[in-house]
Amino acid sequence: MELTYSPQGDYLLPNLTLSEAETTIGKYGMMRKTFLKTERKGMYAHLMLSGQLNQHLAEVDRTAREQIDRTMQELLASHPAPDKASDPLAWTGHMNNLKQQAEELILAELIYH
Repeated sequence: MELTYSPQGDYLLPNLTLSEAETTIGKYGMMRKTFLKTERKGMYAHLMLSGQLNQHLAEVDRTAREQIDRTMQELLASHPAPDKASDPLAWTGHMNNLKQQAEELILAELIYH
């Protein structure tokens, strides 16, 4: 690896660039990043130094969202929601409860693993 340097005042700083494109990381990717930083420091350092951290976080985020959507559909099929037009508060509470259940499963299986 050959580095080039550029002068910045009295110092020579290396010309470094990111090798991977900037990706948007959502809620579950950020939760995974926090978990890796605090609980799996070696894995976090390896992913970061190899340039695969953002790709890993984006993949975890995408997978988590897909699994939550799939789990929500399964839960709705087995536990139908009340009519939204006649009782919007009960519908909202029911949907929030189902989403919370789906998130608990995903957090245990995907984020904190």
